[in-house]
Amino acid sequence: MNTPTVTVIGAGLAGCECAWQLAKRGVRVRLLEMKPEKRTPAHSTDRFAELCCSNSLRGDALSNAVGLLKEELRQLDSLILACAEQTRLPAGGCLAVDREGFSALVTQRILGCSGIEYIPGEVTEIPDEGVVVLATGPLTSDALAARIAALCPDSDLHFYDAAAPIVTQESINMERAFFASRYDKGTADYINCPLEKDEYLAFWQALTTAEEAPVHGFEDAGVFEGCMPVEVMARRGVDTLRFGPLKPRGLVDPRTGREPYAVVQLRRDNAEGTMYNLVGFQTHLRFPEQRRVFSMIPGLEKASFIRYGVMHRNTFLHSPGLLDRYYRLISDPRIRFAGQITGVEGYVESAASGFLVGVETAAELKGLPPVDFPQETAVGALALYVANGPLSGNFQPMNVNFGIITPLGKKVRGKRGKNEEISQRSLELLAQMKEKGGLACEDYH
Repeated sequence: MNTPTVTVIGAGLAGCECAWQLAKRGVRVRLLEMKPEKRTPAHSTDRFAELCCSNSLRGDALSNAVGLLKEELRQLDSLILACAEQTRLPAGGCLAVDREGFSALVTQRILGCSGIEYIPGEVTEIPDEGVVVLATGPLTSDALAARIAALCPDSDLHFYDAAAPIVTQESINMERAFFASRYDKGTADYINCPLEKDEYLAFWQALTTAEEAPVHGFEDAGVFEGCMPVEVMARRGVDTLRFGPLKPRGLVDPRTGREPYAVVQLRRDNAEGTMYNLVGFQTHLRFPEQRRVFSMIPGLEKASFIRYGVMHRNTFLHSPGLLDRYYRLISDPRIRFAGQITGVEGYVESAASGFLVGVETAAELKGLPPVDFPQETAVGALALYVANGPLSGNFQPMNVNFGIITPLGKKVRGKRGKNEEISQRSLELLAQMKEKGGLACEDYH
């Protein structure tokens, strides 16, 4: 059987995962990526699967939904999860990666795959023949976004996203800061900058009155709650940060022997441990203001900033009623979408959507029945949320969570226990699906 070539536009996490799964199932892929010819304001390298914001793929425990999603993808031979594990950094209970090493490894694996033809250059038109997967992300170029808008006239939605700054490890004053993980989990993987009450209040006052960089059309109401600028969060109340990214729970300042009033955590950003990012400090303050205000944090008085925080506009589709459970455009199933443009939010979620599109597209082109990941799995629940979520204007980008996964149908004591049982059910179901066939690459050859 002569399987048609699939065109995948965009070499982010979703596009690379999709292209990889297609190629490993015997479907030839044309991977179109505008870098290195053109970059968005959020990109700084020419590599694929670049992590623009945090270097964390979030929690690994099966008591949280993203931990389940990652474990599903590991068991399903995800390219993104395999590369993440190979470039993993110590980060307590989270999966954090060497930012540059991760992107370099994904790029190497994609370029080394014989079934993938990489074609650099900006795409301004949607190909009018063959299956097309649009994995251009929330930073889709203006020309291509206009073509998508013509296909999806009711999806002119957007929110604003921000990245946190990165500082050098050697510039952190370790006489004030200390290494530790909350509740001693992991191997003291974070640098912690403790604040006394007067220090915190002075910092909060400066943060809430600092000058912001101009972002056309931005207002506080337009932020995505899961990636809120720290100054926007601070303006919601004097204690909001202390119950959010600056919460001191589970940490003891070795200088005082007690829990600080507040604490700023920094997470390793590369394998060498020479760069650290400020956890939860996504921001769109002007660069001089970032230096002034963040240098008020004890331990960061003389911090050297490798990268300042930036803010950019994100675009996503109003997917319910527009896309089906396979991320296909209902009005033209030849066209599929993957990644954050569909309304999934987060690195792992983007990879999961690309995985599903790759697997289901390969099955379709090979004449095999669809896999139909059920709502009991995190991979399937995300796709079904995108397809069947709120049809009104309330649809918003969604991180994976247990609320979109089919409930157990029985009472389990404790939230953690209930979540772990949901995860165990999902993994057992996935194992049964693998035994029946249709999920392994060998099933397609």
